[in-house]
Amino acid sequence: MIQDFLKAGYPALCILTQEPSRAEEFLPCEGVQFYAWDCIRGIRPAKRPQTVEEIRDPVEAINWLNSHQDSVLIAHNLHLFTDIPEVIQAIQNGVTKWKSIGSCLVMISPVIQMRPELEKIFTVIDLELPDEESLFHIQMELAKTVKVEPNPESVRAARGLTEFEAETAFALSLVKTGRFSSKVIGEAKAQMIRKSGLMEFWQPADIADVGGLDTLKTFIQNRSKAFLPQNGHLPKPKGILLVGIPGTGKSLSCKATASILGWPLIRLDIGGLKNSLVGESERRMRQATSVIDAFGESVVWIDETEKAFAGSKSSGETDAGTTASMFGHFLCWMQETTTRALIMATANDISKLPPEFMRAGRFDALFFVDLPSLAERKEIIGIMNRKYGTEIPLEYAEKLQGFTGAEIEQLAKDSLFDGLDAAMEAIVPLSRTMREEIQNLRDWARTRARFANSPDEEITEQRKIRSIGGAEAS
Repeated sequence: MIQDFLKAGYPALCILTQEPSRAEEFLPCEGVQFYAWDCIRGIRPAKRPQTVEEIRDPVEAINWLNSHQDSVLIAHNLHLFTDIPEVIQAIQNGVTKWKSIGSCLVMISPVIQMRPELEKIFTVIDLELPDEESLFHIQMELAKTVKVEPNPESVRAARGLTEFEAETAFALSLVKTGRFSSKVIGEAKAQMIRKSGLMEFWQPADIADVGGLDTLKTFIQNRSKAFLPQNGHLPKPKGILLVGIPGTGKSLSCKATASILGWPLIRLDIGGLKNSLVGESERRMRQATSVIDAFGESVVWIDETEKAFAGSKSSGETDAGTTASMFGHFLCWMQETTTRALIMATANDISKLPPEFMRAGRFDALFFVDLPSLAERKEIIGIMNRKYGTEIPLEYAEKLQGFTGAEIEQLAKDSLFDGLDAAMEAIVPLSRTMREEIQNLRDWARTRARFANSPDEEITEQRKIRSIGGAEAS
């Protein structure tokens, strides 16, 4: 690709990469002399340590290219100097000359950071991260030195790392475990998320801590097969949207999905990406999705999506279009990304979500999470007894009709201090305080979503809640 640009007479290129040394190794091609410059070593032949000329000043280095035909100058970190008027002028003056003599200035930069005066001059090219074959070669070289068998699974876990990061992660795994461990490499890979400052890691939840929701669990477990290496022919699910009543286990299900797949759990806080500077929020959103793409296999959890994208319908009146712009990029990314990541999004108020968010093709499934049925309440009671050491009888599930899982958990905690009956009297379930909203949500979901809960006793449960509501109203 670089050779094509040079043959076409492109006088200035910007290579986006976090691997300047790899770029210098990767770029040279036949028929052209390649030189490299940095502000410490000066100008030297590419891939060689010796110095040709001790030209450390960026303006002098740019002007040096004017007298060298069929040459390429790879300028490391030149973007740090592009605010200097003399540098801008030197590039503008040199472009016509370079084009006529077949030369090119290649700026190596980790970010797009260009003054308006230079935007039309430089052509931006992404240097892709090393592929699986390159990473396997790095691991093979290490394996030979210590006589350890290579591990293809750990190579897949290293996708998204630079060559330097992959090599150090493989070496750390050898030091810690004596082999190439996917777990150790995954922990090293987590630095990508921490260093970005845009997202955070969360501990996945044990699927055994999720009471009920058997339909949802089965759906996720069945589709986890698509991510196995031998099932490359199966379509990979991109996202699942969970809609329902607060406290019914939507967030916990997102956390448990990570444990089902055996993937890291990344929480993407859309609100935390917003910034008061013009264009900064959109840039941070693009950066966050780029990090997810580079990271690869992960469960990306977005909680209370309707609040995260609040204002996307009428953003002109709220934040000058910032939310709408972020929302637009996120939708486009969800539609087009090929990364092996699963988006798990939750929402309490479906009416506040723009219709394009739920368009077919973006989410593989839309689940409605209802109040737990009798069988599910018994399962939740068993989980809480195990978790908090309480002794709530399973028969108590009959009295907890209309309680959410979160309310049953609060009951278990309060019972340790106040006793079971007193704790029961102190809790007013959402099924009473939000009766109309819950019924409206159920009516909406009946023909628009899959039900995450077990179907047994569901109709009976709904009738009981409605009859309780009618008795209270009378």
